[in-house]
This record gives sequence, structure tokens and C-alpha cells, in this order.
Amino acid sequence: MIWNPESTIGNLIDKQTTAFIASVDADGFPNLKAMLAPRERVGLREFWFTTNTSSMRVAQYRACPLAAIYFMDRRFFRGVMLRGRMEVCEDDRTKRMIWREGDTQYYPLGVTDPDYCVLRFIAADGRYYSDFNSQSFDIADLGATED
Repeated sequence: MIWNPESTIGNLIDKQTTAFIASVDADGFPNLKAMLAPRERVGLREFWFTTNTSSMRVAQYRACPLAAIYFMDRRFFRGVMLRGRMEVCEDDRTKRMIWREGDTQYYPLGVTDPDYCVLRFIAADGRYYSDFNSQSFDIADLGATED
């Protein structure tokens, strides 16, 4: 059977309610944070999250866009780490695209709240762990297997 990363990993990602995002601080140390699952994803290449513009993580991504995201399935003890770059998006079009009903709970001024922004993660490669085995992969090599 041929391993289909988009199907296997995509299904794992889509079932998770939590994602972990990593940034690099000014001293070069990794920083990790739990987040709500991404609002949108395009294959295994692009992931879109919402966050506060004033957050420490946003400042770190502005200074150094190197990032990683991780999803895990606790039940079957498997997971996937994706490495790439994180963009901080504050343009109106992107903010409206990701905005959801109920977001005023976090951003009381609505979609134009200056403390609301979108994080766009663009993956370069990844590593999948399942059944006591790990497999590395490059996103560019997936080609037609992406959404």
C-alpha cells in the first residue's frame, strides 16, 4: 500500500481541536503554545489561525518567521510536525476571510479590531509519527496529493 500523506495526515489534522505552534524568541530558543485548531487549511501546505496582534507570538514571528506546528492524536499516539514560515496578516481581506460568527468574544471591536490578526503558516517539510515509526517528507514532493 502506498502512503498518502495528505489523506493520512490530513485526516489526523482535521480531527484535532488543538494545534501547537512554535516560534523562535530573541535568544534563539523555541517557544511553544497551544492554539485552537486552524480555521482553514490548504492541503498540508497552508494553515490559517487567528490570534491577538498584541501577543508575544506575533512579535516573535515578525522578528523571525521560522515556525513549526504540531498536531497529535492522543488516542492512537501519533502526530505530525510541520516546519515552515509564519506570516502575520493584518489586511482586511484576509481578516474577513478567516472571521467567524462569535469571534467578538475574543475581538470585541469586530473584524476591524486592531488586536485581531491572522497567522498564515506555510509548510516546507514535515515529520509524521505513528506505530513507533517516523517518516520525514517535503511538502513540494507531495504534488498532486495535496487538496
